[in-house]
Amino acid sequence: MQPFKQLFFSTNSNTNQCSKKTSSKKLLSAISLAATLVISPLFTPAAHAEQKKEFTLAWSIYVGWMPWDYADYSGILDKWADKYGIDINVVQVNDYVESINQYTAGQFDATVMTNMDALTIPAASGVDSTAVVVGDFSDGNDGIVLKGDKTLQDIKGQNVNLVELSVSHYLMARALESIGLSEKDVKVVNTSDADIVSAFSTDDVSSVVTWNPMLSEIKSQPNTSLVFDSSKTPGEIIDLLVANSQTLKDNPAFGKALTGAWYEIMGIMASKDQAKADVAKTYMAKAEGTDLAGFNAQLDDTKMFYSPSEAVKFTQSSDLKKTMQKVAEFSFDHGLLGEGAPDASFIGIETPSGVFGNPSNIKLRFTDKYMTMAAKGEL
Repeated sequence: MQPFKQLFFSTNSNTNQCSKKTSSKKLLSAISLAATLVISPLFTPAAHAEQKKEFTLAWSIYVGWMPWDYADYSGILDKWADKYGIDINVVQVNDYVESINQYTAGQFDATVMTNMDALTIPAASGVDSTAVVVGDFSDGNDGIVLKGDKTLQDIKGQNVNLVELSVSHYLMARALESIGLSEKDVKVVNTSDADIVSAFSTDDVSSVVTWNPMLSEIKSQPNTSLVFDSSKTPGEIIDLLVANSQTLKDNPAFGKALTGAWYEIMGIMASKDQAKADVAKTYMAKAEGTDLAGFNAQLDDTKMFYSPSEAVKFTQSSDLKKTMQKVAEFSFDHGLLGEGAPDASFIGIETPSGVFGNPSNIKLRFTDKYMTMAAKGEL
């Protein structure tokens, strides 16, 4: 999993993991809404969205989302916004969870999040949301580490430290399933992402599930075994740019500008001009708190869709619908779809290959519209 991917009712703070850099447009403090905002399935901010000229995009630090920071810094996003006669304010929120909370409350028009969080936070709260850009999936960025010379089978009976009800929890469930075990065979110990490296250094902790860069730190400790990682569940932990569906419907220029800027930066990062690519990635690395080598190592464990055609193919595949069914089933089993959800199909999830769940209650949509336009050079 990636930095800050806890669920919205987690009380763990991630601010010490974040860059202190101020956005060139403006920086909004991460005001805690958890104590003041009760989101119900009937809560639908921006339900009466309309055409407008100014939008706000929020982002949080993670290797697959650093391009949004560079889009702001480099002026590339401004260029694309100007093309469509709009203004896009870029906001860095130092707490990933709060960025989704605030998006759900209608404070942002779009923000970054995982597929699981998109389902269990805004969609489960009744906020119809659309994945505009499918940017990447974890391909080793998330993993399970045990102390000693061990295999995954050795996890049985152990206490496992992880961020409970996060994508790490989901990964552990998938790992256990792969060897015929279930969550009843282990004991989950809820541990903040900020504390998980130090926890693993103690004698009391023998098993952890976490994501980069913490995963890399833990793996580098002596006498450890990486027994499972997200490369064994390819395409299941997906990183998205999500926008309010009504806002997007009323303002397609917003989707076009975001997508155009994203793929211009993807082109730079994947450029054969290594010096040009390194300049951009070095900026992203510094903003993330690492160096170019460290940033490239994280990219190696991330399946980035550098070309829009790759992203379109992934989004159109029937595998996406199957993945979202797995995610919905895990989320329902852990009470993440809301008290009124009778089963995993309660929330409709629309993909280009079809709908999983209730077609009369679609609250999460994956669109290939804008990425297809990018692939065809129509933006």
